[in-house]
Amino acid sequence: MNYRHAFHAGNHADVLKHLTLTRLIALLSRKEAPFAYLDSHAGIGLYDLAGDAASRTGEWLAGIERLWQAERLPPAVAEYRAVVAALNPDGALRYYPGSPELARRLSREQDHLYLNEKHPEDGRLLKENMAGDRRVAVHLGEGWHLPRALLPTREKRALLLIDPPFEQADELQRCVTALDEAVGRMRQAVVAIWYPIKEERQLKRFYQALERSAAPKLLRAELLVHPADDPGRLAGSGLAIANPPWGLEEDLRELLPWLAEHLAQSQGGWRLDWLVPD
Repeated sequence: MNYRHAFHAGNHADVLKHLTLTRLIALLSRKEAPFAYLDSHAGIGLYDLAGDAASRTGEWLAGIERLWQAERLPPAVAEYRAVVAALNPDGALRYYPGSPELARRLSREQDHLYLNEKHPEDGRLLKENMAGDRRVAVHLGEGWHLPRALLPTREKRALLLIDPPFEQADELQRCVTALDEAVGRMRQAVVAIWYPIKEERQLKRFYQALERSAAPKLLRAELLVHPADDPGRLAGSGLAIANPPWGLEEDLRELLPWLAEHLAQSQGGWRLDWLVPD
């Protein structure tokens, strides 16, 4: 309950997560049929980079700020940057969209958003930021309950983002449990799990659990900004994506080397492979 994403908004991990989310929504939107977007740990939806929390850490300066200043962007970055630009019409980077705001702006009239936030104050701010959009439902509860509470959705397609704060030692395992529950209740659901790259032994157990999971297919995408074996430091982050839509692997194979080059702090790197083969 002490975690507040505002301190980390717009950092390298957000850039990877939100770029991937943007591509997932774009690929799902190729078909006219509606889809549901579910967010287990949604945060407040919109962040002020000039606010006290973001200013205190300045993590966004080595994340979205570098992308904002880049002159040549890969085509797959265009929609993501366009959302950020729409929030900053004067050209000065101040406001940054969290995953709920990205999903709200990129989804269509026929799609629906189901957002969950446990932190009471963040939940109140999320409701305020999403007010007026009838496609959005905000829930204030335990994010781990989301798969069994809301799946299957009335929409035949669903995208679930699992993005916990990782304050507790068992949260990587809880991600796998949530994944199993999600595909158990709606086998075709696209499930994206964001995770930090920090403790190698913990991650190895996590990968093994993902390989044993109920996911029909599972793609792993990772971005490093420091060496992976640097103890105690957030070296980077990753996404494990169950049932990725066709085209995502190709998009990420273009994006990840570019991100590793532009967001590296001491040493950049990336990985893209299948934990559960297609």
